[in-house]
This record gives sequence, structure tokens and C-alpha cells, in this order.
Amino acid sequence: MLLTWIGFLVSLAGILIISRKNLAAGLISGALILGLFTLPVQSVLRQAIDTVSDPSIILLAIAMGLIPVLGGTMKESGQIDSLVNNVRLSRRYMLPFSAALMGLLPMPGGALLSAPIVERAGEGVSDELKAVINNWFRHLFILIYPLCSALIVSAEIAGLDVYQAIVYLLPAFFFALALGYIFFLRHVNGHPNRAQAFSWAGLAIPVVIILCAPLIDFSLKRLLSLGSLATLAGVSSGLLLSIGLSKRKLYLWRIMTGMRSWNFSLIIVGMFLYLHIFQQSDARSLIATLPLPPLMLAVCAGCLLGFVTGRVQLPASIILPVYLASVSSVEPEVFALIYVSIFFGYIISPVHPCLVVTCQYFHVPIRRMLVGLAAPTLLVVLVVLVLAWVLG
Repeated sequence: MLLTWIGFLVSLAGILIISRKNLAAGLISGALILGLFTLPVQSVLRQAIDTVSDPSIILLAIAMGLIPVLGGTMKESGQIDSLVNNVRLSRRYMLPFSAALMGLLPMPGGALLSAPIVERAGEGVSDELKAVINNWFRHLFILIYPLCSALIVSAEIAGLDVYQAIVYLLPAFFFALALGYIFFLRHVNGHPNRAQAFSWAGLAIPVVIILCAPLIDFSLKRLLSLGSLATLAGVSSGLLLSIGLSKRKLYLWRIMTGMRSWNFSLIIVGMFLYLHIFQQSDARSLIATLPLPPLMLAVCAGCLLGFVTGRVQLPASIILPVYLASVSSVEPEVFALIYVSIFFGYIISPVHPCLVVTCQYFHVPIRRMLVGLAAPTLLVVLVVLVLAWVLG
């Protein structure tokens, strides 16, 4: 029993330390540490082979690797710029739209892509407010985006359909959206300056590309129950459409290397390897014996891990299996509470890369950014804790 606890804690420490350099390496290392402490070597090897040979995991990993490539092709082709130039919104709504737009195409350094747009559209708005808006709204729409890798994998671990999970995440999304307006957007007025004439084609093409992937994913999952294959088909279709409609020559290999797309695929492999080894180890049954309400433990620990790690996938890959150790299944409303607690811990994390690069771009101290984000974040977490206490 003691050896199992030591192995579990050491594996978490290994994940947290190594993932500061590389999340995929951290997850794989943590899985192997846990396995070597709690399972025979043959069992660890068997779980590794089963993970990398599972067709659903392979398809999901490939799809996740293609998502940043789609973002890269849209950036290189000018489709992102075309969309922003042809959106006719007031400054109050253009700022969050610009940030959210880049959030729907998660990619390394994505906050630095939305920051110049927020800066251009927000002339006359303080740098501190622009920085907070860029960070808050860039991530807010990811909470319910069906192609968000963290949401896809978290729902997969919980045994839920991603669109079912989104339905239960919508109340948190609208609540956070209202808080964003109250705390940030109501202070913004005026209209951004636009030098180019409006173009329907310039607006429609990137919109069609962005909507193509989730629509195909949703349709194939609902009509044919294709699972991970539907996600791969949706992302691939969006990527091919972006390439086909580009007026510029695109160098895919350069885009793939720039986005480091393989890291996204390896993260998926690492997450499921850790999950499989955890489920086979004694750690699951030991955690189930803890004298704490499972949901409150999951919510509090999830928020803390999100804050400490600046990640969503990593805490979810730890917390959801821990919660499953105490219950037979995860209800959608329970999943929503756990996921939201992790997500908003991540949004305000001082080690969250997007928060850090946003502060650097707008020359805003991290302390001021955290102060600006504190009130709406704490309100969301407080509501989640109350609901978890009621359900628990």
C-alpha cells in the first residue's frame, strides 16, 4: 500500500516537473513511473502496446496533430487576416471576437496572434484592459469548442460524448461571458479604424473553413457513430479546404514543424497511457478509500492543479481517473463541474504560457494581470464549489 502511494505521488511530481519542458514527455514519464512502482514490468509493457495499437487513440492523436496545422495554414494563407478585416463590429465586441477567433484554432503562441489584432482594434483602450480581454476571451470559447483537444480527451476519459458535455458546459460559458462583459467590456467604447473595403468573399471563406471541421465531426458522429474517425475527417476536411482556397503557396512541412504538431499527438498517447496504467494499478482502489467527498475533492484538486500547472489536459488526465476510482461513472453535470474548475484554475495560472506572453506583449506586469482576472475567476469557482457541495 505504501509503495503504491509513493509511486502515485512520485508519478504526479514527475509529470509536473517534466511537463514544464514538454507535456507529452511528462505524461509518458509519469505513466511509466506509476507503472514501475505498482505493476510488473510485463504489465507496463502490455499497457504501452495496447495504448499505441488502439485504433481510436491513434485516430484521435492524428486529428489532434492536424488541428494546429489547420491554424497554421489559415494564418499563412491570410485567411485569418481576411476574416478580421471584414468583420464589422464595434470596438466593444471586436476585441473579444478577435481573441476568441484565435482561441478556436489552438496553436503554439496563439495569444501572440490575437494580441496584435486586439491592439489594433483597441486603440485608446488601456494596455492592461486589452491584455485581460485577450486572455479571458481567447480561452472562454475554448470551453465549449468541440474541436478543443482538452475537451475531447477529457470527455473521452469520462466516457461522455463531447457534444453532450458541451450542453452541460453552456451555463458556465454564459455565466463567464456575462462576467467578462461586466468586468471588462463595458469599459470599452467606439469603433476600430478599417482601411479596407468590406468583402463578402473575404468574410465567407474563412468562416466556412472554421465551421467545416466541427460540422463534419458532429454529423459523422451523430449519423454514423464514427467516433475518433469523425474528428479526423472533420479536421482533415477543414485543412484541405484551407489549402485549396489559399491564394498563396503554402509549405506544409514548414507549417507542421513551426506548429510542432507531433507534440499534440504525443500528448494524446501520454494521457491514455497514464490512464490505462492508473486503472490497472492499486492506486485507483486506494484513492477510493479516502474519507473525502469525491466530487469536492475532484473540484478543489482540479482547480489547484489547473492553477499550478497552467494546463487543462494534464489535470484532467489526473483528476478524472481519480474521481472514477470512487464512482462507477461520471454524470455529465459532474463532469462539467470538474472540467470548469480545472479550466478556470488554468485561465488565471501564472505559469499559463498565453497569460505570460500576453503580459509581455502589452508590457503589463503579471501581478496586474492576475489582479484583473481574479474577481470573475473566483466568482466562477465559488459557484462551482457551491454546486459541487449541493450535488455531493
